[in-house]
Amino acid sequence: MRFITITLIVHSPDPQTGQQKTTQQRFQEVLGNALLAEELGFDGFGVGERHERPFISSSPTVVLSHVAALTNHIRLFTAVTTLSLLDPVRAFEDYATLDHLSGGRLELIIGKGNGAAQRELFQVTPADQWDRNAESYEVFRRLWRDNKITYDTKFRPPLHEAEVWPRPLQRPIRVWHGSATSKESVDLAARYGDPLFSANVTNPIEPYAELIRYYRERWVHYGHDPAAIAVGAGTAGYYAERNSQDALDAYRPVFAGYLAFQRKLGVQPVYPTLEDFVARSSALIGSPAQVIEKVHRYHEQFGHSVLHLHADAGGLSDAQHRTSLELFQSDIAPVLRREIPDPPWGWGGGPLANHAGADPAPQSQAAGAADAGTDLAAVPPVATTG
Repeated sequence: MRFITITLIVHSPDPQTGQQKTTQQRFQEVLGNALLAEELGFDGFGVGERHERPFISSSPTVVLSHVAALTNHIRLFTAVTTLSLLDPVRAFEDYATLDHLSGGRLELIIGKGNGAAQRELFQVTPADQWDRNAESYEVFRRLWRDNKITYDTKFRPPLHEAEVWPRPLQRPIRVWHGSATSKESVDLAARYGDPLFSANVTNPIEPYAELIRYYRERWVHYGHDPAAIAVGAGTAGYYAERNSQDALDAYRPVFAGYLAFQRKLGVQPVYPTLEDFVARSSALIGSPAQVIEKVHRYHEQFGHSVLHLHADAGGLSDAQHRTSLELFQSDIAPVLRREIPDPPWGWGGGPLANHAGADPAPQSQAAGAADAGTDLAAVPPVATTG
């Protein structure tokens, strides 16, 4: 199993102290967390993309470029790239550049994105967001393989023998599809033979497990080798101490701040108490043995081989956060690495050696679309974080 830490770069007051860092301080904190992830031996570091309060992660390529300059071998993830909001040509230019600057350490997690404010900002509607996401991914994917394409796009000016530079370092790049609640996103991932990353944060396990089962069914339907499937999954929170009661006691004020923040946003909490949160959510809070047991319990349902933890302290002190991550790497990760398989491909600090499922499922569809410029996204449009 492999482990990454991610941040959505939330910029809000500390849930315990009420103090809020400046924007510059918050970005410096993100860089420090990336360096910590590499120092402790995590396999990847991810930066989200949001275009609304309380996030300041509107430019993940810039942030990841800075992280690339400070680190040496950790893989760099987007979490997620909101293709439904972006011009796929411009997104390709940015990420192809970042691929070179990172020495081929880039991995993408794409998604529709969510939130009414950012949809309004980019004039994307609930009715067309899935079509936009699917079309943008098809254009982005084709550009990554051939920088001269013709494509009769619906949501941006059509492309005719369009050349886009620079050529990326990794060809192809690994693209994960972020999934939260939508079968469309799952189907898109399966259609192209791409790995799936389940959000697995807000709800109990059942809806996420159902979507992952559907993904496996659609993967086989599109003719891919079941042995090449890779699934990642998020966590709602993480904090471990050697004594489980100590972990609960330390996390209780963090959870109280989380509840207060949700109520301020007008969101009804799914888990009203810390005990319910620990029992029914994907949060990994307790002793190392309890964390290991819970990851195994989720693995029985998901079959996942990549797990993400939160890169931010999120209300914990910096010392608590670091000590807990150190405990993860010393007592938890070695057991999970030994007992749960890696994804079915090589994993290293440089460009991909190979990529399972690199081509779209029906070869005839891809070939026809390449010349005629037809919209492969006409198959049910898709989402990733919806």
